[in-house]
Amino acid sequence: MTIEKIVEQALQDGYLTPAMEAEVGRICDTAAELSIEEYMALDRLMGALLTGEVVAVPRKQFINVMEELVLTEAISRVAEIESTSDKTLDLGDIAAYALNRLPPLYATTEEGANFQRENARGELSALIADQVQQAISRNLDQPDFYPERQTIQKKTGDNVLHQVSSLLQDHAHKFEPASKA
Repeated sequence: MTIEKIVEQALQDGYLTPAMEAEVGRICDTAAELSIEEYMALDRLMGALLTGEVVAVPRKQFINVMEELVLTEAISRVAEIESTSDKTLDLGDIAAYALNRLPPLYATTEEGANFQRENARGELSALIADQVQQAISRNLDQPDFYPERQTIQKKTGDNVLHQVSSLLQDHAHKFEPASKA
C-alpha cells in the first residue's frame, strides 16, 4: 500500500491501524528518497496526528496470559540447565515452540488475566511443563543451521509520529524552494 493511500484511509477513518502504522514505519525506515507526493502525504499525516484528526490505535489492548506462564516455566528450566552444564539455550525459541503447541489464553482486563492465570495453573500446569520440556529437548538437539539468523527486535521509542517527523525533517530541505538572493 502506498503512503498516499494509507493517509487517505486514515483521514477517512480517523484512525491509523497497527498495520497502517507498520507500513508507514517501513516506508520511513527504507525511503532513501521521497517523491513530492509521498512527502506531502506524510506531512498531511503528521498534521492530522498532531491535531488529533487521526489517532493511532493502541497496539495491544489484550494479553495472552499463556505467554507469561510459558516464559516463567521456561526461564526456570533454562536457568537450571545452564547452571549445571555448559549448554546455552535459546529462551525465545523454547517459548515460541511451546506456545505454538498450547492454547492461547487472552484477556483484556486485569480481572480476566487473573482468572486465566488461576485456571491455567490448576488445569494446564502439567501440559505447560510438558511442552516446555519438549521445546528444551528440541533446542538441545537442534543443530545450528542458520547462525546468521536475526532475532525479532522491538523498536523502543519509535512510534509513527516520531518516524514521520524524523523523515520529514530529513527530507524537508529537498522540497523547499530555494531562496532568491
